[in-house]
Amino acid sequence: MGDKILFPNELVIKTDYFDIHQDWEVPIPGFFIIAPLRKLKSFDDFSDEEAIEFVNLLRKVRKGMRTILKIDEVYFFQNEDSEHGFHLWVFPRHDWMNEFGRKIQSVRPIIDYSKENMLSDDVFKAVKDCVKKMRVFMSEV
Repeated sequence: MGDKILFPNELVIKTDYFDIHQDWEVPIPGFFIIAPLRKLKSFDDFSDEEAIEFVNLLRKVRKGMRTILKIDEVYFFQNEDSEHGFHLWVFPRHDWMNEFGRKIQSVRPIIDYSKENMLSDDVFKAVKDCVKKMRVFMSEV
């Protein structure tokens, strides 16, 4: 399938410094990316204002995932050698993923499985529903 963009418009929130959106290529509900609007490489490139907003956004998105989407556990990933610049994966752990194991090594097989087996209208609807619910949650004060 390659790097096909499946979800080009699934934005949860855009702030002065960041946006949070559904991963564009992976059909896993609640797989969110937090990315700065500026081109950065690392946490230490953040201004003080960006650092404060990042932590607050991360806390709020995680709370929404737990309370609204009922996602009990997530993995956080950020690699500084990404060609796409700084971004943080907030990777949800769904029950169906347990068969792949619970270590970092399980993530790539889960992503591959989702790209090969979860390209259905039901999954796309679930992804969009998660984004919609989180958009409402994140817009609340």
